[in-house]
Amino acid sequence: MINKETWLSLKSQLEGEIKSDQLSKVLYATDASVYRRIPLAVAFPKSVNDIKKIVNFALQYKVGLIPRTAGTSLAGQCVGDGIVVDVSKHFTKIISVDPERKTVIVQPGVIRDDLNRFLEPYGLFFGPNTSTSNRCMIGGMVGNNSSGTTSIQYGVTRDKVLELHTILSDGSEVVFSEISLSILEEKKRLNTLEGKIYQQIYEELSSDSVQQQIKDNFPKPEIHRRNTGYAIDELIDSEVFSKDSVPFNMCKLLTGSEGTLAFTTQIKLQLDELPPKESLMIAAHFSSIDDCMKAVAPVMKHSLFTCEMMDKTILDCTKNNIEQLKNRFFIVDDPEAILMLELRSENVGDLEKQKKSLLETLNNSTASYSHPILIGNEINQALELRKAGLGLLGNIVGDKKAVACIEDTAVAIPDLAEYISEFTKVMNSYNQKAVYYAHAGAGELHLRPILDLKKSGDVILFKKITDDVASLVKKYQGSMSGEHGDGIVRASYIPFMIGEENYEIVKHIKKTFDPYNIFNPGKIVDAYPMDQKLRYEIDRDEPEINTLLDFSDSLGILRATEKCNGSGDCRKSAAAGGTMCPSYRVTKNEKDTTRGRANALREFLTNSDKSNKFNNKELKEVFDLCLSCKGCASECPSNVDVATLKAEFEYQYQQENGISLRTKLFAYNNKLNELGRKATGLTNFFFRNKLTSGIIKSVFGIAKKRDLPQLSKQSLRNWCKDNLNNIQPATPVKSIFFFVDEFTNHLDTGIGIDAIELLTSLNYEVKVVHHKESGRSFISKGLLKPAKELANYNIDVFSNLISTKCPLVGLEPSAILTFRDEYLRLSKDKKRAKSLSENTFLIDEFLASEIEKGTITSSQFTLESKTIKLHGHCHQKALSNIHDTFSILNLPVNFKVTIIPSGCCGMAGSFGYEKEHYNISMKVGEQTLFPAVRKASEDTIISAVGTSCRHQIKDGTDRTAFHPITLLRKSLVI
Repeated sequence: MINKETWLSLKSQLEGEIKSDQLSKVLYATDASVYRRIPLAVAFPKSVNDIKKIVNFALQYKVGLIPRTAGTSLAGQCVGDGIVVDVSKHFTKIISVDPERKTVIVQPGVIRDDLNRFLEPYGLFFGPNTSTSNRCMIGGMVGNNSSGTTSIQYGVTRDKVLELHTILSDGSEVVFSEISLSILEEKKRLNTLEGKIYQQIYEELSSDSVQQQIKDNFPKPEIHRRNTGYAIDELIDSEVFSKDSVPFNMCKLLTGSEGTLAFTTQIKLQLDELPPKESLMIAAHFSSIDDCMKAVAPVMKHSLFTCEMMDKTILDCTKNNIEQLKNRFFIVDDPEAILMLELRSENVGDLEKQKKSLLETLNNSTASYSHPILIGNEINQALELRKAGLGLLGNIVGDKKAVACIEDTAVAIPDLAEYISEFTKVMNSYNQKAVYYAHAGAGELHLRPILDLKKSGDVILFKKITDDVASLVKKYQGSMSGEHGDGIVRASYIPFMIGEENYEIVKHIKKTFDPYNIFNPGKIVDAYPMDQKLRYEIDRDEPEINTLLDFSDSLGILRATEKCNGSGDCRKSAAAGGTMCPSYRVTKNEKDTTRGRANALREFLTNSDKSNKFNNKELKEVFDLCLSCKGCASECPSNVDVATLKAEFEYQYQQENGISLRTKLFAYNNKLNELGRKATGLTNFFFRNKLTSGIIKSVFGIAKKRDLPQLSKQSLRNWCKDNLNNIQPATPVKSIFFFVDEFTNHLDTGIGIDAIELLTSLNYEVKVVHHKESGRSFISKGLLKPAKELANYNIDVFSNLISTKCPLVGLEPSAILTFRDEYLRLSKDKKRAKSLSENTFLIDEFLASEIEKGTITSSQFTLESKTIKLHGHCHQKALSNIHDTFSILNLPVNFKVTIIPSGCCGMAGSFGYEKEHYNISMKVGEQTLFPAVRKASEDTIISAVGTSCRHQIKDGTDRTAFHPITLLRKSLVI
């Protein structure tokens, strides 16, 4: 029996960690599949020695080990009842690269895109390219034999694995690689588990009749995406079993084995030269799925580098995603399907010939109706649109979702159109309109039925549809698992798909490698039932959860959390760009991801027996390091907005546990600043003086190294009373209302003055009325009742004033963008709130739109040269955009502006001031922002939109950052 003392004993032996607390188990109970299994514990090994000890422990106590990297598996490979072994945190080294031999050696936790960024200077890359490439890891790709969009040119992961360092089930370390016949004979004679493995493989596969039996029953060899069971069909093609000269390599078997045979600690990969530089993409539009499928065979006669499909369901999902909306630029009318066909060449002339030839095929041999041609970054935008497909499916409101069960079938290209036609008939028989997308050129479409797996009827349908599709795939001798693996969802079909005799061979191989079934049990061999242990309890009454914020757009807060399907976009590295999740990028802890927070909240809202289900210390822990950056609101394909979930959680948690003095200090900072303004000089002295500021910091738990903000000498409102009427233009081109936010009013008055003077100088009438603060501080601290009062007051003030002709414009992103975001959830009158939100703009957006109209021109600004590096605010990037700021800063013709590719600065309002968060805050800044600022020359101007960002840049680099509006105001020449 494994008790607390047993876990502690194992923990004491490890360099890394092992956790058996409830939160850790909940976080690792799911992956990107439909399954939920609570593990015994979660291990985070730091060394090979750690893994050996964990393997020996598992052997001693007869428990399973579930290997895991990013946890993005769709078939349930990463969930189980044993110990989840997460190598994504510490096994992340690129060990060596050999440019001459075009090889690289990595640990399994290296992210695919990070590896390719490292390899780019060598002119090399690792070809397989999944839709999860910015967070999936090489170990997981080996486990699943991943392939992705590039497989039609560069093959699958199995083609690239040269050598695997492994730990076998007896704890021994073994290296598997290419070996000659003579070495194989030597291996067979070893009196070790390694020797038994080679001997068993040889005995199982030597017979001509067995080899023929494998060929007759395994998927057709021309289907390069085949991953059903163990790849014994690959082994029999080696020189050991055939006349072929292909060397024998056990890695062919281990790749795609889903961690069921051995535990991989190091991987050697064959690389390819970077693709030809010149490229273009033709996006062929079709009015039906059938027309699209019939086009695949003729277009694949061309040397395509990509042949990807999206159907109307996927395309419609992108309409509601902030991040993906801009990538829809090439869509013509309302197609039922699109084929994205990419051509490449080193020669522009040759590329042009290829284009003409492909267009000729499309016009003469297919029923496509439009052929937009994409070049440069447009190709990346189209591919990002396609990549986002998986996550976007999670945006379907309600309990019906596009379910992964039959999404990985692959057939030979000549069979594709007929197979899809029959598949559609199967779906129609169940009144299903399936989703079709992905790798048409490889004979594999990700086909998904829409089901509600909370209902027993649909769970029955889940299995029936999979049964029928398995029979259809078998008819065409296709592969039930093309690239996503068997996992739990398809493993039980392996005997049917490859034949019982071949399945017996698979079982013998598993038994030899792993006699006590410790490696990822329930996968491939002796599979778990595919319709049990699902993520949601079947036919259960949903708990009633009342919230202050309005989550009706998701049918309640529980379904808002359930939108997270586990795709793990939140685990991408800082080098991948974007913002989410800044704390995860520092800690590498699953609990600090959008996925982790959503999973934990879903678990406790669903299963907690407390009257206030939010009142759990585990939830307090997962939300603690959320910076409320809003990155997930736009970057998560399912739009899981953790900042909003956190605000509601904080509110509900505080109902039971009270509100701390520090929380009140930050939430009511505007009122405190108003009090401090009664004696501005004295307030600033106390905040600046080392002794008094130290006492304030100590009492309120503020980081010692932070400077307390200084009040401006005059508030912006007072300045407006004295000056606004005197600077209005005589004949304005437009009138606007200016939102005097609480940060600009008291702390950044100078920037507010710059903004108003810039607008009036550019011939805009600026109106300021009495309104309340935005409520941002209350929202971020979970004080939602006062936030709601402020929101509704401001909606009442502005609703009858604001229109398309007279918009509301604000300076501080976190304040003005509440009108577009939280106000919609806090308002009593949704219609008025929505109308107001549509006519509220960040000043950058407003100026950019006026520039586009020609109302503002470069002639109004200086010809002086300046070099500017720009950092964008998180809320701006999530709810607006940074490109408008870039656009307005480029208005002066000799300004050279570059955007720092930074995520969150790390300050995030009060977060960076809190003493326990200070180190995380600074580490977030150190990822991209601080190095970029330090690298900038002294004459380069640093610009940042947010007040928190400017303070963080000052604290982290000792450089002063200027608001873009201040730079423009100083550049006016009119």
